[in-house]
Amino acid sequence: MESTLQKYEAFIETVDLGSFTRAAEALSYTQSGVSRMIAELEKGWGIRLLVRGRGGVELTGEGRVLLPFVRDVCTKQRNLQMEVDRLSGLTAGIIRIGTFSSVAAQWLPSVIERLQEDYPGIDYELVIGNYAEIREWIASGRVDCGFLPLPTEESFDTISLGSDRLLAVLPPEHPLAKKRVVKLADLANEPFLLDEKGTDTMVADLFRTAGIVPEIRLKTRDDYVIMAMIESGLGVSILPELILERAPYNLAIRPLDVDAIREIGFAVRNQKSASLAVRTFEQYLEHVRIHSYG
Repeated sequence: MESTLQKYEAFIETVDLGSFTRAAEALSYTQSGVSRMIAELEKGWGIRLLVRGRGGVELTGEGRVLLPFVRDVCTKQRNLQMEVDRLSGLTAGIIRIGTFSSVAAQWLPSVIERLQEDYPGIDYELVIGNYAEIREWIASGRVDCGFLPLPTEESFDTISLGSDRLLAVLPPEHPLAKKRVVKLADLANEPFLLDEKGTDTMVADLFRTAGIVPEIRLKTRDDYVIMAMIESGLGVSILPELILERAPYNLAIRPLDVDAIREIGFAVRNQKSASLAVRTFEQYLEHVRIHSYG
């Protein structure tokens, strides 16, 4: 039944948007996937639904007759799911969340704690990855929702949770730790430890914009490994303020002399089709909005 509904949605989006390509973008499918689903509908029904024209796709006479019925089925299915969610009262279910480590460590424990107090039957699956992986997981349905820097995919529905500074992180006795603000160029002359998990692209962009090539000594996907090595005097790095808030290490943390800010957002593939559990989870995120740094 779910597969059939996906075909119905592909048919509706293609008609509404006028092309397979735009429908694919809206639904986070491939163009060939949308075309295939509609072809399967046509084969199963023995009816031609769409024809290609110079301006895109157009309904056939038969397609025009059937479209209102298809819309009605999808609307009733959404209403059915909403009523099931209401009656179940969120007594059971699972929320699959794509996230990066700073959000997982700093925000999610308190959010999930509050949710479990109110809805003890809900379970959670946290899938930790880099930004590209989280985008792909949301688009493919591997996760129900996720945290990403904004802007992200235009087809996603997002809310902004605030801005997070990238900061210079140094051994406590390092000469640069005496400075109030650390120059990006000075970091490039030190052994640099790079976070491969998510901020690597942002940090690389900072250096590239400044025309600076850092001396990368180590790459890792673990923020805490980087912090432990910095504490031991093995290098310097640039890390998000969020992961540094409760860092269990003796570090010198200083602002940079360049604009280095990421905007963190919460994203779902489609707000209208999100489950009641996911929409409730989103409401609890209001408590973790962070400060904006302009």
